[in-house]
Amino acid sequence: MRILVLNGPNLNLLGKREPTIYGHASLDEVNAFIRGYFKKTEIDFFQSNHEGELLDKLQQADHVYSGVVFNPGALTHYAYSLQDAIRAIDVPVIEVHLSNVHGREAFRQKSVVAPVVRGTISGLGPYGYVLAIRALAHFAKKEKE
Repeated sequence: MRILVLNGPNLNLLGKREPTIYGHASLDEVNAFIRGYFKKTEIDFFQSNHEGELLDKLQQADHVYSGVVFNPGALTHYAYSLQDAIRAIDVPVIEVHLSNVHGREAFRQKSVVAPVVRGTISGLGPYGYVLAIRALAHFAKKEKE
């Protein structure tokens, strides 16, 4: 199984940006935390502050990965191009957010990617990524049965 963990804008600032909301761990520490759960799974990590680079990664993920775990950051709320890219690929995508977006500002409660992803996990910090990968593994196993 090969998984892509894709992180959007400002997630490179984890540990520095609003740690009371997003936690004190850096993105590298979050990635190491994820990798610690899946020593036998091939996981590629990518972060970008640029929508076009995220689109390119989603398009390249098709038929290469078993699944994508995607935290689109603030692009979640208005980047319909990401919705189009997810809709265009066959690989399952699970949306993840570190904070509980439904308990925050009203604009954060709307996700334009939610209608086209397999599911959404929010509010569980870095463990949300772990749960998303476990879910992708579960779905991949069910498809083979």
